[in-house]
Amino acid sequence: MKHYIYGGLMAVGLILGPSLSSESQTSTNQKSMSQAPDAKQIPYPIVTHGDKRIDNYYWMRLSDEQKNATDDQRDEQTKDVLNYLNAENAYTKEKLSHTEAFQAKLFEEMKGRIKETDQSVPVKENGYWYYTRFEAGQDYAFNCRKKESLESGKEEILINGPELAKGKDYWALASFDISDDNKIICYGTDIVSRRIYTIEFRNLETNQMLKDKLEGTTGSATWAADNKTVFYTKKDPNTLREFQIWRHVIGTDQSADVLVFEEKDEEFSCFVYKTKSKKYIVIGSSQTVSNEYRVVEAANPNGEFRVIQPRERNLEYGIDHYGDFFYIATNLDAKNFRLMKTPVDKTTKENWIEVIAHREDVLLEGISIFKNYLVVDERKAGLTQLHIIRWDGKGDYYMDFPDPTYSAGIGANPEFDTEILRFGYTSLTTPSSTFDFNMASKERKLLKQVEVVGGYDINNYQSERVFVTAKDGTKVPVSLVYKKGFKKDGSAPLLLYAYGSYGYSIDATFSSSRLSLLDRGFVFAIAHIRGGQEMGRQWYEDGKLLKKKNTFTDFIDCGEFLVREKYTSNNKLFAMGGSAGGLLMGAITNMAPHMWKGIISAVPFVDVITTMLDETIPLTTFEFDEWGNPKNQEYYNYMKSYSPYDNIEATNYPNILVTTGYWDSQVQYWEPAKYMAKMRDMKTDNNLLLMWCNMDAGHGGKSGRYEYLKEVAMEYAFMLDLAGIKE
Repeated sequence: MKHYIYGGLMAVGLILGPSLSSESQTSTNQKSMSQAPDAKQIPYPIVTHGDKRIDNYYWMRLSDEQKNATDDQRDEQTKDVLNYLNAENAYTKEKLSHTEAFQAKLFEEMKGRIKETDQSVPVKENGYWYYTRFEAGQDYAFNCRKKESLESGKEEILINGPELAKGKDYWALASFDISDDNKIICYGTDIVSRRIYTIEFRNLETNQMLKDKLEGTTGSATWAADNKTVFYTKKDPNTLREFQIWRHVIGTDQSADVLVFEEKDEEFSCFVYKTKSKKYIVIGSSQTVSNEYRVVEAANPNGEFRVIQPRERNLEYGIDHYGDFFYIATNLDAKNFRLMKTPVDKTTKENWIEVIAHREDVLLEGISIFKNYLVVDERKAGLTQLHIIRWDGKGDYYMDFPDPTYSAGIGANPEFDTEILRFGYTSLTTPSSTFDFNMASKERKLLKQVEVVGGYDINNYQSERVFVTAKDGTKVPVSLVYKKGFKKDGSAPLLLYAYGSYGYSIDATFSSSRLSLLDRGFVFAIAHIRGGQEMGRQWYEDGKLLKKKNTFTDFIDCGEFLVREKYTSNNKLFAMGGSAGGLLMGAITNMAPHMWKGIISAVPFVDVITTMLDETIPLTTFEFDEWGNPKNQEYYNYMKSYSPYDNIEATNYPNILVTTGYWDSQVQYWEPAKYMAKMRDMKTDNNLLLMWCNMDAGHGGKSGRYEYLKEVAMEYAFMLDLAGIKE
């Protein structure tokens, strides 16, 4: 029984707090705080394929050992880096000091829309109702359960977030997992923000912690049917690749654990889970264009895992179990995936039988299996769909949704023998909503819609979806929302957001925080650019590797359309993206610097070649099929043509706010720090160029329910101030 905790933010922001303790200013040449920091330059040559690049800021890279050094252990390089980050933070704090009161107002405004004492919709599994609740004033949740009845059952607090997080600068819960006999819970926590978790165990009958402790994990464990064996995934401590599956027996030390599987191919990562039927433990190996799965019966945890279908280049598949068959969603001869089934004892691809055929205009994204129904998560024309199919062949249908752009998806459905489908729905104007849907009667019951405290009237806002014709003729969807009364005369400020990588689709969802922009006249738009998967698998493939520039030109074309159609004007057009979306921000800044009034680039992946050449950096090897391997000259040349850090020029750039986290394991802090230093050295304008390095956070920003709102308030104040909106 697995319960994941989702706490990530789409766009990481920043919070301006106390700066680092003062160090000798050996790395900066500051004349005063009103003058931007000037990072020292130490030329570092990098030669690849005979091509020589000079990186003047390579010295900013610190090892984990240097980052973890105590004050009295820091070497001169570490002091130099900390001094530089400290100077940038101080400069940013000063430049935005006139917005501090506005930030405070925005924070209280956004916090005030959140129902402080709140509870999730309970989910029933294995005789218990599980839910999460918040108490007023608390940044962290209580994860709870009640036996059999929500009305009469006694509440058990499974995870006391406020207590566990007390006194910690950062605390994150990955997931918790409960044995099938409901007696033991295990949960994974991270207190550094490096996404390396420690799993601990507690006896739920006695409420006593067990001595078992599993270090270096992904934070998740999978119970075998004997209620004493768990399988878990370990991370490589340097690259953070999920590379080993271990078996642990309750009551033993981690040193006695058994290595069950090791993924030796550095381009793959591995994971473990249990099928919804609870019959099989599944180990999966995954790479951008290939998968492999192996299974063992949950009742036989010491047994030998058997491979379903050996890995093949460009063969992707995923598995679930029902009755005498494994159900397999695969791209075998099906770019947009199709659904197959195969007998549990004959699992290789020559035995696969088609259940749902491939469709050129529909992407099959996932399935949920029930006793009498199969529910298929699909995507067509950029919109999500839920397809209900009866196993007895007596019909199928699609659910209807009211908004022009929205997001609908299968929710938590652990129960197998039920006609009720739990699903979620939201749109740019509809707060996140949880429904129960009777698949037989088609009755839809709203269980909970996230409350916007202080009142929210959906009738005051308008959403729409338009298609932009890119320069190569491709039709790119854009979702927009604004307050009614908006006039398309070019006078409104507009924030254009996108991601565009890894086949990750950015759907139209509601944000109560965003109301602080909309109510002040902003338009918010999402560009569903290539590199995502909104329009099918080809949409993704047309935005990666040697077609990556389509991602950037699509975004620029969307911006030009919004100006041309008078949704906004160039002097009021803002852009935002994070992580790989930060790469997008860096690329469009170089390619079309004149277009944007301001850009927010969160934890940006901007030094593409240098990072992808270094296989010791976390996640590098896993990403060769996304970006290409620069050890191949063709990919090197292409990467160099768009890599933001390598393409900064002596020209005018827009106002820019860059954010990063010192403990970020996915995009290391030195990428945005180097980018900032080089941009300062090259740009020829007097526009704002600001960076904030959050010294207590990693890729996902600050932990806690409310702390992130301070980060959002800072980003909003940056844009609103530039748009001439002061309150």
